Amino acid sequence: MFYDDETIARVREANDIVDVVGSYVRLTRRGSSYIGLCPFHNEKTASFNVNRNMQIYKCFGCGKAGNVFTFLMEYDSLSFSDAVKELADRAGIPLPEREMTEEEKQRRNIREKLLEINKAAAGYYYRLLRTEQGAPAYRYLKGRALSDETMQKFGLGYAGKGGSGLYDTLKAQGYSDEVLHESGIFSFSERGVYDKFWNRVIFPYMDKNGKVIAFGARLMTPSEKYPKYLNSPETKVFIKGKNLYGMHLARHSHEKYMLLCEGYMDTIALHQAGFDNAVGSMGTALTPAQAKLISDYVKEVVITYDQDAAGRNAILRAIPILKEAGIITRVVDMKPYKDPDEFIKELGAEEYRKRVEQAVTAFDFEAESIHEKIDPKDPAQKTKFDHELARKLASIEDEIERYNYIEAAARDYNIDRDALTRRVNELGRQLYSEEVAKETQERAAREKKKGGKDAEQMLISMIANNAGFYRMAKDLITKEDFSDPLCNKIVGIIYDSYESTGEIVHANIVSRFEEVTDQEKAAGILNSALYEDDIDEDEMKKAFADLMIRVLGNSLDSQQQRALETDDAKLFQELMFRKNDLETLRDRLLRQKQEM
Repeated sequence: MFYDDETIARVREANDIVDVVGSYVRLTRRGSSYIGLCPFHNEKTASFNVNRNMQIYKCFGCGKAGNVFTFLMEYDSLSFSDAVKELADRAGIPLPEREMTEEEKQRRNIREKLLEINKAAAGYYYRLLRTEQGAPAYRYLKGRALSDETMQKFGLGYAGKGGSGLYDTLKAQGYSDEVLHESGIFSFSERGVYDKFWNRVIFPYMDKNGKVIAFGARLMTPSEKYPKYLNSPETKVFIKGKNLYGMHLARHSHEKYMLLCEGYMDTIALHQAGFDNAVGSMGTALTPAQAKLISDYVKEVVITYDQDAAGRNAILRAIPILKEAGIITRVVDMKPYKDPDEFIKELGAEEYRKRVEQAVTAFDFEAESIHEKIDPKDPAQKTKFDHELARKLASIEDEIERYNYIEAAARDYNIDRDALTRRVNELGRQLYSEEVAKETQERAAREKKKGGKDAEQMLISMIANNAGFYRMAKDLITKEDFSDPLCNKIVGIIYDSYESTGEIVHANIVSRFEEVTDQEKAAGILNSALYEDDIDEDEMKKAFADLMIRVLGNSLDSQQQRALETDDAKLFQELMFRKNDLETLRDRLLRQKQEM
């Protein structure tokens, strides 16, 4: 640990897990827990549980689990110490000064060097654009109607004709091949090292703070031999799905909404036209992390993707992701033009602003996308559309919002309002039943695949959540009886905690592990006996006794195997007697629990 246990516990206690996770995930209270859609995998039925009492979370879909530190480590790709620091800052808790470990120093050093390399590379490309060699690229950008001011604002550049010009420049500045290779902007092979980007216009990608983290490169003329676009690979400073092009500028806009484009050219064109609130999803499908990044600054988005089929499909995929992030979404109609860049060139910025003001709601866009595929004069197709529309209305959770959209849909598509309302209500009940059935089937399939929950994990969870079970177990089973190394360590922590304080804090146990994978496993183990159907006291007693005997039996089997391997006949016989006494021990456990 880089911070002492007391400091870590203080930071954790100051950051309620429901509040922290709730700033990333929309949570709904259900009993003693809060549930939402898991931010770590795509799902339609909420299986992500956050428990305020225990200060831990668990997803019953993908298995992710942990405490508040684990969540930040997993969601924002932070180290444990960085997660502690971020949460300490959030709670206004000063952290003690400390020396970084060698591992921390090395990790930070690599990140800093990658950022230095990217900055140096951006400067190299920028200067090259303004030389005789970069004249074709400069003319190309001028042909795209970009001003010198805009080129400078976005740091646009040019990669040379090929070779190793950039590599030689950075090597001369003292950077090693190891870190240059990790930057992702060079090609290493047996023939040598070459610049990855050549004879292309360069678009630096910057994070929200304006630091260059990667590059996009575009051919100036079509080619059947080479791809039109090239991008930096993901690195320690660049994760594609967590950044948005132009965010370092858009986050300072005074507008209450952001314009969401598909790529960098549209983003640049909008900024040049005066729309300083434009960001681009870098030509890929919008991710939950990108939606969260937007929601940090605004609560409304106007999507202005390409008007072709691919663009419309991308809008339909983005709408639920933005909704889950709590963002109100509208969609711009730019027909007959393909994208913002083309629209503004033809009709100008003011006309585009009018289209933004006329942007339709996300629901209207989804509904019209279905309607335009049918012949409204065909009764069968009209009926099919009405049912599909009703299903979409049934998925709106807020009752008032759903009623308002029913009113509007009935009017816009000539549907009897009462009939539509009845069908929406029927489908709402049906959808709920389907979701419950699907969740039950998925959970059963997961349990079958795992072969049932591990006995060691179940026993640990029962001991961790019931001090009475601990008192019964402490003199009968030791941490060495648990074969899994992680279970072994957790049992040791639980026993020490009960002995020193008389209780345990689940989230503190999770914090004793630095690696995010170990934190997830520990939280999952502590959760093993939770969220099950309620069982009565007698069943609980029996479950505890059965688990104790099973774990002890497995431990004795392993010890017997080792006794055979070492020819220790005396130990083998002793272990055999202990195994024969297990059933008697089981009865004693049941009686002992009944007397408590």
